[in-house]
Amino acid sequence: MSDALALEQGTSPQAETPAISQIIDLERYPIHQPDHPVTVELIRRCREELDDVGCALVPNFIRQDSLDRMLNEAHRLMDQTYWSEQDHTPYMTKDDSSLPVDHPRRYFQKRSSGFINSDLLEPHSDLNAIYDWQGMTDFVSACVGVAPIYCWADPLGRNPYSVMNDEGYFPWHFDGNEFTVSILVQEAEEGGVFEYCPDIRSTKTENFDRVQAVLEGGRDEVHELPLKPGDLQLFKGRFSMHRVTKVSGPRQRIIALPTYVTDPETVNRPERAKQFYGRALPVHYEREAIRPDSLAD
Repeated sequence: MSDALALEQGTSPQAETPAISQIIDLERYPIHQPDHPVTVELIRRCREELDDVGCALVPNFIRQDSLDRMLNEAHRLMDQTYWSEQDHTPYMTKDDSSLPVDHPRRYFQKRSSGFINSDLLEPHSDLNAIYDWQGMTDFVSACVGVAPIYCWADPLGRNPYSVMNDEGYFPWHFDGNEFTVSILVQEAEEGGVFEYCPDIRSTKTENFDRVQAVLEGGRDEVHELPLKPGDLQLFKGRFSMHRVTKVSGPRQRIIALPTYVTDPETVNRPERAKQFYGRALPVHYEREAIRPDSLAD
């Protein structure tokens, strides 16, 4: 049996790697069958939600056994987490003293969270299995209404785990990629709420005034998305500023972040890579000039 046929049928070409059907609930969401009426309706709904509020939610997308395996993997790799206590702007850029002191590009907040970088994931990781499956890429592409899209070339940030401990906070920011998919693996006891401002900027305008209003505490543009373990979230992270509120309690918030782009060559800028993942690799410098747009970050 070929690898492609094995994945299509929900079996695994490698005995050690869980089958896609053991990870995604294909009975509830038969995304391996794009023409299935359930899949067609799911894609329609996701597109509608993305258009209306910039975010789509697919509850109970991942099976509990797979969540358990992801959680165990994250725990095994936890001692290699890159923990940040840095201050950063929503754009992950350095301070620019030529701008007014209250400009959004000079608005620094402390981030206290960590990433288990993608290059650390175990060979037979469920998270890698999802990310490497073309059926998942095709499903995300159909939901966001953009084709083709690609798995991200960034070796550190293509599909990491994000981790937040007690008192952890992930302040307002934009993503370096167009489309972010998240899978909540474990929720915090309190806090850890995902908040976002849908389409607050575009490729044509930064809308700094609207961004500044949110940074100063304005709530008119802010949406909240309640997430439960196993939920799949599709999100326009490059254009919608977002944050995760402060976590409280001993239970960590752990979320998987498979990431997709329209340009197969794009990676994070070196400054963003260092702030998020603790280091920049040669590829980040080599491809720094390859950008999907001309936005501030």
